[in-house]
Amino acid sequence: MIKFINETTEYLQAKGFENPEIGIILGTGLGQLINDVEILHEVSYNHIPNFPTATVEFHKGKLIYGILEGKKVIVMQGRFHIYEGYTPQDVTYPVRIMEKLGIHTLLVSNASGAVNLNFKKGELMLIDDHINLQGGSPLAFKGVEHLGERFADMSQPYDAEINSKFEDIAREKNIKLHKGVYASMVGPQLETRAEYRMLQIIGADAVGMSTVPEIIVANHLNLKVSAVSVLTDECDPDNLKPVDIAEILAMAAKAEPNMVTLFRELIKTL
Repeated sequence: MIKFINETTEYLQAKGFENPEIGIILGTGLGQLINDVEILHEVSYNHIPNFPTATVEFHKGKLIYGILEGKKVIVMQGRFHIYEGYTPQDVTYPVRIMEKLGIHTLLVSNASGAVNLNFKKGELMLIDDHINLQGGSPLAFKGVEHLGERFADMSQPYDAEINSKFEDIAREKNIKLHKGVYASMVGPQLETRAEYRMLQIIGADAVGMSTVPEIIVANHLNLKVSAVSVLTDECDPDNLKPVDIAEILAMAAKAEPNMVTLFRELIKTL
């Protein structure tokens, strides 16, 4: 993997990806932040050596380098999922590349379902902690100790200082921002009623199919990391209706302006 990382990094450096400070992973329906980036360079994933390729139709597939609020950023426009057939190592490969290029902070967004019935669709949740239910780890491979501490500490996976800034910005801008625990499942199927009840019992506030592998690797690399989830549906096991993907995307779009505001205002302070 070290050979692959070096090859990919050298390719991107030759394309002008120089000394980025912040990495940003954009989730489902949250692509409008790109409109605020002064794009200097962009490369399609399928042109980058050793990179996976996004296969979900509403996920773009570009790595973008530019300036946002005066900071050099790398933006992943489209992310990878285990449910697409990728390994946890594939899913997190871009995080390793962004760190190798120089980022010190990783900001992540995603779409999830509200398991906590006090949370409503269209609202945002700051991730305070997570539960890995994907049945594996992006650190479980031979030679991982050459890339960082094998037994990565996860006592505080999300940076408390950045999370506090997010909460301050939400108050100042009158944005409803819950705080809670995100559970990550493999997918791509949605959960059953029994699974939603299980998630409530074990303390999850929201559930999705991404993010946790990237957070684990970010901690492995000693990056500061924070994540915000847009709640696109309500997962009430006693009143469960079939999921409408079009409605999920519409909810993500509804919440998008608030998400963009949070990220822009936060990046000003980093």
